[in-house]
Amino acid sequence: MGHPAIRRMVWCVVLAAAAVAVALAAAPSLGAQEREAPRGFLGLSFVAGDPVGDLSAFFDRGFGAQLEGSWAMTEDSRVRLRGDLGFLVYGHERIRYCYSVPIGCRVEAELTTTNNIVYFGLGPEIAFTAGALEPYVYGTTGLSYFATVSSLDGADGGPSWAETTNYDDVVMAWRVGGGMRLRVSNGRRPVSLDFGVERHQNGVASFLTEGDILDNPDGSITLFPNRSEANLVTFRLGVTVGIGGGRRD
Repeated sequence: MGHPAIRRMVWCVVLAAAAVAVALAAAPSLGAQEREAPRGFLGLSFVAGDPVGDLSAFFDRGFGAQLEGSWAMTEDSRVRLRGDLGFLVYGHERIRYCYSVPIGCRVEAELTTTNNIVYFGLGPEIAFTAGALEPYVYGTTGLSYFATVSSLDGADGGPSWAETTNYDDVVMAWRVGGGMRLRVSNGRRPVSLDFGVERHQNGVASFLTEGDILDNPDGSITLFPNRSEANLVTFRLGVTVGIGGGRRD
């Protein structure tokens, strides 16, 4: 965690969570009807990722989204089974073409290439509820899928005509993370803001980055894949909805 950008983002998450917690402590109760902590949650988060180690030589950062969910495995809801599914886009190229022969440049198209990481994992989560705050830690094991995909689209946002996966690789991966859920509404389905940080340990993977596909004069392409450790730190900001809660006696 020695990368300056990573340290800055970690402090931003910590300070934001602390500021909201202080404001919440000074505010009136979120609801008159007290309820038990939910048995689990479903969530959607915006994700920003920073490469660490060798991977930082190939790109600066990626952005994407993540679905997450968990369900209690114990009566006190502290130990849960967690699942995550997310993606990051870490590179993007767009080239505009026209059909000079035989149609002419009245018809244009765009060739878009994206470099992506799709990942999922399953594992234990430990959560502690303290009023409106719920800190948690977790670890998951799963897969990471590195893929570079090109698509041909109509100019100015027209429909896609074709799509090709230029290069891909699948690796086993494990992840550890933690965060804080801050409840902002009560009810049968309580809603929380979710701040989190996660380490993606992908090991060694093969992948393409921007500029690694060469178009040859005969219409073929030449690929220049990279092989490197492919570890990341991701930062999440999202919304979760509690499920399975009930009234206290």
